[in-house]
Amino acid sequence: MSSPLSTTRTTCPYCGVGCGVLATPQPDGSVTISGDPEHPANFGRLCSKGSALGETLSLDGRLLYPEIGGERASWDKALDLVAKTFAETIAEHGPDSVAIYGSGQLLTEDYYVANKLMKGFIGSGNIDTNSRLCMASSVAGHKRAFGSDTVPGNYEDLELADLMILVGSNLSWCHPVLYQRIVKAKAERPGMRIVLIDPRRTTTADQADLHLAIKPDGDTALFVGLLKSLAERNAVDAEFIAESTNGFGAALDVARSWNLERVAEATGLSVRDIAVFYDWFAETTRTVTVYSQGVNQSATGTDKVNAIVNVHLATGRIGMPGMGPFSVTGQPNAMGGREVGGLANMLAAHMDFEPANIDRLKRFWRSERVAEKPGLKAVELFEAIAQGKVKALWIMATNPVDSMPEADKVRAAIRACPFVVVSDMNAATDTAVEAHVRLPAAGWGEKNGTVTNSERRISRQRPFLAAPGEAKPDWWIVTQVARRMGHAEAFGYERPAEIFAEHAALSGFENEGSRDFDLSGLLHAEYDGLQPVQWPVRAVRSTARMFTDGRFFTPDSRARFVAVASPPPLTPPPGMLVLNTGRVRDHWHTMTRTGKAARLSAHMAEPFAELHPDDAVEKSIRHASLVRLENRHGSVLVRALVTERQQRGSVFVPMHWTDRFSAQGRVDALVGGQTDPQSGQPALKSAMVVAGPALARRYGFAVSRGRPEFAGTDYWAIAETTGGWRAELAFITEPADWVDWARAAFGVGEKVELLSIADKASGRQSLALFEGGKLIFALYLSPDPVLVSRQWAVSLLTETIKPARRADILVGRPGADRPDPGPIVCACFGVGANQIAEAARGGCHTVEAIGAALKAGTNCGSCRAEIRGLIEVNRLQAAE
Repeated sequence: MSSPLSTTRTTCPYCGVGCGVLATPQPDGSVTISGDPEHPANFGRLCSKGSALGETLSLDGRLLYPEIGGERASWDKALDLVAKTFAETIAEHGPDSVAIYGSGQLLTEDYYVANKLMKGFIGSGNIDTNSRLCMASSVAGHKRAFGSDTVPGNYEDLELADLMILVGSNLSWCHPVLYQRIVKAKAERPGMRIVLIDPRRTTTADQADLHLAIKPDGDTALFVGLLKSLAERNAVDAEFIAESTNGFGAALDVARSWNLERVAEATGLSVRDIAVFYDWFAETTRTVTVYSQGVNQSATGTDKVNAIVNVHLATGRIGMPGMGPFSVTGQPNAMGGREVGGLANMLAAHMDFEPANIDRLKRFWRSERVAEKPGLKAVELFEAIAQGKVKALWIMATNPVDSMPEADKVRAAIRACPFVVVSDMNAATDTAVEAHVRLPAAGWGEKNGTVTNSERRISRQRPFLAAPGEAKPDWWIVTQVARRMGHAEAFGYERPAEIFAEHAALSGFENEGSRDFDLSGLLHAEYDGLQPVQWPVRAVRSTARMFTDGRFFTPDSRARFVAVASPPPLTPPPGMLVLNTGRVRDHWHTMTRTGKAARLSAHMAEPFAELHPDDAVEKSIRHASLVRLENRHGSVLVRALVTERQQRGSVFVPMHWTDRFSAQGRVDALVGGQTDPQSGQPALKSAMVVAGPALARRYGFAVSRGRPEFAGTDYWAIAETTGGWRAELAFITEPADWVDWARAAFGVGEKVELLSIADKASGRQSLALFEGGKLIFALYLSPDPVLVSRQWAVSLLTETIKPARRADILVGRPGADRPDPGPIVCACFGVGANQIAEAARGGCHTVEAIGAALKAGTNCGSCRAEIRGLIEVNRLQAAE
């Protein structure tokens, strides 16, 4: 841990970009966060989430002590119970009766010891990870094509490309720092083109020269057709195909029938737009195809990956500057988990379950118990738990009750499991509350280890805070359990540096270039001072790009084309919509971290369903009203967001909201358990749902100093703010007495007098409580969605309120002396839509001018598309 006021170089714990962070603890206990200008992933830039990391470090909600059955226990007692129960379960039911479910939030050292325990000494492959939900199809596609799970290029290639293709990736919101690197490159080289392939018109389309609003799951057809087009116009690299690949003929045979008209029918795109895309690809040597969850999270995700890889192999555009297929991962250490065997179908150091590899691990780990077959992948694992086949489960740093498909069934399976351990930072996630044993894990800022980003770059996470209470690193917890299970000699680590050294040694053991993953050049590196480095690292030399020599990790060293057949278009049955799940700009996964940063909830504070206007009209759903989505798996109740950005026949709902933050917002409860047969990755973007209006009799909005409780309320969504909480509410059935309801919700005694006003004509009503110069809570009710300015109401919690202002507050008026900033657009600097519109009316007619005047859009840049839209609205209004 660093000394007070010293700055620690560490790495962001959010997405797979792997940005370098400078963290400086302050005398008042806060931590100042900035981007590391020397880190090659971000060169000092951070997104809104990364910039707000210092605001997520409070101890609110932290699990500080081990617990058994909800009661505090000593570490010795808790660890003994875990080890004893796992050992007894194995003895009675065999090694496959226990399992570990991990997370891309784990550091590589944590992952390594967990995998070593399960696969090396328990003897089961039953360790999988939430990375299965993120990038397993990329792994499977890489291995089919390259013989190894190898990302060929690096981030610099995104800037060097003359044609940037973004497939199923809202890079602007989900990987903003990479997106801004591309935007900057395009500004410097106006000839650079960007193609976005996505059913939705996301903010990433702001910079796109061509947006292909493809039908859901139409990607394979588009790229199979591209392969045919390239062959017909002799735009393939015949020499590379002949010398470095196999299977081109078979892949082309499948593609031959995919003319432009057939591709158009399968994708919903116009023949003209497809032809333009094919022309650009054929004529542009420096082409990079970036893909993410829109490709991976599909029942045919692996085929989509290989369809993309095929066109790069066909043109020889791989392993060279500004060229190649590029998978961007969703989690900070998804890649590190792949390296150590964190997936159930992999062994450590990128080795498969082949006899030679199993023998190699037995000798290296000095264990005769090494697993000899793959374990259960995530969806299979929770099915086995539900069936009673897995009887002891350890969940580490993840929240499957919210993030897994068929989430309600997952919760039921966990509840029925005889023994569940959760090691986590947080005490009350929807998963942690179901555990028999809860183990307090160290969090970001307290942990010490390494992570690997999407370009194979290993970076250090370093501690700058002391672990609170009795929290311990995950590697320590696993090691202690392993020792108690009788494996002390193999788990004698005292520091994470020792684990990393063993990990590096294993990667180079009997390797000599035969396997892609090799850290042997780091065996004698100084761990604490380790600088960001891309693997493989042999003889202290890092490899920026792979396959530059046209050699791959297959038995004959040739890449393999995969003949993929396009599935039929994903067409919803009559009356249903295709459900697409994903992320919003400022939140992360299930909000256990970002939910603590008030400014990250200011942009989007509640779960929503993004619908096309025609679908909304057809289903009688009004903008900002409530919409219920349901199918045989479950039901959610969310806010309607009606927009032409959405494709007709589809609905988008973000995956972040949990039972802690909303009444009925767990959208993965609607997603079925269908998986890709190659990768085991679930199709999180293709559930079918019925959408309909939920007719609320009353809508509400509230601000409160303390966290309110809305038990029994039909719809609520809550978010932290500066000084307290904000909440969106709706009532299908109204309470009999609003004063009684408010007293219960906001924890106010009967003797305290509430101020209230009501307008019988409009049906609007407000209640509030003031103590001295403080607003304790304010509740605004209306038959329609409440129109009160959210940012103004939230600001009241931190102000001194004079008695003369109380009437205005009850009415919901900011007052002439208090301009309303409007909904927050720029989370980094807290700039609202009204402020941007006012600046535009005052002469700021470009995004750059708005940035100079208000700072909006000058940090992470992920709000620039919205700023540009507001400027355009102002221009059109002025023209009228």
